[in-house]
Amino acid sequence: MVVVGMVGYVETAKGLRALTTVWAEHLNDEVKRRFYKNWYRSKKKAFTNYVKKYADGQKDINAELERIKQYCQCVRVLAHTQIRKIKVGQKKAHLMEIQVNGGDLAAKVDFAAQMFEKQVPVDAVFAKDEMCDVIGVTKGHGYEGVTTRWGCSRLPRKTHRGLRKVACIGAWHPAKVQYSVPRAGQNGYHHRTEMNKKIYKIGKGAEENNATTEFDLTEKSINPVGGFPHYGLVREDYLLLKGCVVGPRKRVVTLRKPLFEQTQRNAVEEVTLKFIDTSSKFGHGRFQTLEEKDKFMGMRKKASI
Repeated sequence: MVVVGMVGYVETAKGLRALTTVWAEHLNDEVKRRFYKNWYRSKKKAFTNYVKKYADGQKDINAELERIKQYCQCVRVLAHTQIRKIKVGQKKAHLMEIQVNGGDLAAKVDFAAQMFEKQVPVDAVFAKDEMCDVIGVTKGHGYEGVTTRWGCSRLPRKTHRGLRKVACIGAWHPAKVQYSVPRAGQNGYHHRTEMNKKIYKIGKGAEENNATTEFDLTEKSINPVGGFPHYGLVREDYLLLKGCVVGPRKRVVTLRKPLFEQTQRNAVEEVTLKFIDTSSKFGHGRFQTLEEKDKFMGMRKKASI
């Protein structure tokens, strides 16, 4: 992610109120697209006037930073994703606020200001064998009935007017349908937070053989034979988490530090990966690399053409 701004919040009786926002001098087109509905038809004038505040020795910018130091109780940086680095068919970056903690408020503001226009790699925040929380939106299934949505039993075959139903939705009194009664409705596409996922490995995209372990010396990358189904190839840094992650392929997820200090044995133990399976995930994968497949299969018709 790239830090491109800072927001200062004041605590009020009704909660936090944003006092002011300070932006960096140079913003990428991918984050400017976030402020437009139709980028190619626009005049692309976003932040052209704001940049002029940096021209005169950034007096206005420094004044805003001093205001944050004087009045605010909470500081958050504005950071955006580098969507151009992955091929998902989207050019518009995701923009989010990340709270700055630790030290007094002046130190937080100075830290946030010096992070402007700098990249924050994943290994600067997370480390191997740590726990993290995964926040995302689940895979959507549309409008579903009670049998699929709640796992209710089907009624007998001869039931009049359908059998994938709830037989009784409640007593006469209370004269309303209780919240706990299964009903048909939206299934999936829900916001969910899954806590305490262990980080097994932080891989570097720059390394050629980033799936090799001490016990498996095969020279191979994290990409399976044929790539990841419905995604493609992973070329940047990656995280290997225990368990599953919410949502379909290509949907953005948020990773955060766990809310509580983890002291359980499985949370603090050091994990040594012995083998990472890179066989094809589309069909019956038998080969770890394309070279291994070519060696086993020999000359084939496609190779001879």
